[in-house]
Order: sequence, then structure tokens, then C-alpha cells
Amino acid sequence: MNKITQLFNIRYPIIQGGMIWCSGWELAAAVSNGGGLGLIGSGSMTPEILHMHIRKCKNATGKPFGVNIPLLFPHTEEFINILIKEKVKIVFTSAGNPAKWTSYLKEKGLKVVHVIANVKFAKKAEEAGVDAVVAEGFEAGGHNGKEETTTMVLIPLIKQTVSIPVIAAGGISTGKGMLAAMALGADGAQVGSRFVCSAESSANPVFKQKILEAKDGDTMLTLKKLVPVRLLKNKFFHDLEKSELKGASPDELLKLLGKERAKKGMFEGDMDEGELEIGQVAALINEIKPAGKIIREIMDEFDHARQNIAGIRF
Repeated sequence: MNKITQLFNIRYPIIQGGMIWCSGWELAAAVSNGGGLGLIGSGSMTPEILHMHIRKCKNATGKPFGVNIPLLFPHTEEFINILIKEKVKIVFTSAGNPAKWTSYLKEKGLKVVHVIANVKFAKKAEEAGVDAVVAEGFEAGGHNGKEETTTMVLIPLIKQTVSIPVIAAGGISTGKGMLAAMALGADGAQVGSRFVCSAESSANPVFKQKILEAKDGDTMLTLKKLVPVRLLKNKFFHDLEKSELKGASPDELLKLLGKERAKKGMFEGDMDEGELEIGQVAALINEIKPAGKIIREIMDEFDHARQNIAGIRF
């Protein structure tokens, strides 16, 4: 077992991203049953809905699973109390200061992992006492670091900064990608976009099809005046782009963003006016498959690529 499989008591060092509107109990359970670590993405949920997803996930798998909680969201304290009540043992935190909740969570017996995108916050996360960090590179979908540091650069930077386990994220959807991340020093990999196009993902089928059609250059980081986010290009993306080029203020961009844009796009399937969060690796995804099969394919390719590299001679 490596550090990540040992930390979470899982078979493979593959973590499913806790993505809003895409990562419900069905996906989390399927990934955990397949040997990885499934995560319920709470960012799009109310406390009542999260409670329901945790209970259904517990009924669907006897394997470890966790919940991703964005710390800046309004229901954070309620979510944490639900995790403790339901005896969820793993939490991934993001979008906020890990120092506020990490000690309390660990006192309650939870393993805590925090998502970071730069050296500064990796240090803060380690000082807060987290068990591991997810180092998320510029390639990743959804909210991203302002520094625009790619995964290939970020992983060795973080690995030389902290002594706790490092999980690579951003641009990883294959066994070769996972092997590359681990060659750079990562102890495991978090896979997001690939699992959006799984059979068990709660993403709208129209959104899944749009991802399958994506080519290189079809995603881009935007909203840098607010919180940078990588989106699939559509009418809404181009409206944002035009507003930013005209010098729109953060308040004007917030007004354009409005409410529930992500739900409209990823969950309800509005490909024009919805916010479509997905990573650059969408260009490599060309088929919808069960999550368990995705994990097996990743691990088979990982083992094959590792053997091929072992045979390289100069």
C-alpha cells in the first residue's frame, strides 16, 4: 500500500473529484466499490439533500467514501455536523481557510484533506494539521488558482514544500497521466472530468455529450476578477469574455453570472446559458462508461505504462 491507499484504506490511489451537480451518492458509491475513494460533492446541496446522499451512499457501499465541502459556502457548519452525526470518516475541504475547521474535524476522528493550488496555501494547510493536500493544477475544471500553475510544475513544487501526502489533480484521466503525476512525486491522483462522463454521474446527459465532443482549446479559464473558473466554451462563456474585454467590474460580472448558472448547465442541460465546468482533459474523453470500468482501465494502463518505462534504456 502507498500513503494514500493506507490513509483511506482503499485499493487504488484514485480519488474521485467532489464536483458540484455531478458527484452524488451513486457516483461516490460506484467509485468506492471500484477500489478508489468516492466523494459526494456537497457544494450544490442543501443540508437535507446532503444528509440523504450520505445515507444512500452508506447503503450502496461498505467501502470508505468522503464528502467534499467548500468552506466558503453558507452551510459549512451544518454540513460538518451532518458528517459527524453520520460517522463519515473522510472530508475534503476547499475554497476557504483550513485552519478554521481542521482541528475540530480531526478531534472527531475524520481524515481531512484540503485542496490547494499554490505553495502558500499548501504550507497553511499543513500547519492547520490536514492529513494530505490535493495539489490542483491549471488544467483542472471548475474553480482554479489565479497563478495558473500547471500540474507538471505544481506537483514537484508542493512535494518539496510539505511532508504530508500529496494528491495530484488537474489534467489526469488516464493511467499514463496518473503515472506521470506520481513520477513527479504525487502519492495519488484525483480524477474529476473523467468521472463526469461516467454512467453514474448526475451530470445532465446533454452536458456529457458536449464533453465527448470537446477538442483541445474548447475550455478556458475565465472570471479572473472574481474566482477563476475553467469552463467549456458556449454562449455564456463568450458573454463573460466580451464583458471582461470591455473592462467589466467584479459587480458587473457577478450580475451577469447570476444565480444557479452551474445548475442550469451541468444539471439541467442548458448548453447555451449554463455554466459548464470541465477540465482541459475533456478533449481526451470520448466515451461514457461505468465508474468501475474507468478505474480498471486507469489501473491497467498505469501498470502497462510503468512496465514500458522500466524497459527504457539510454
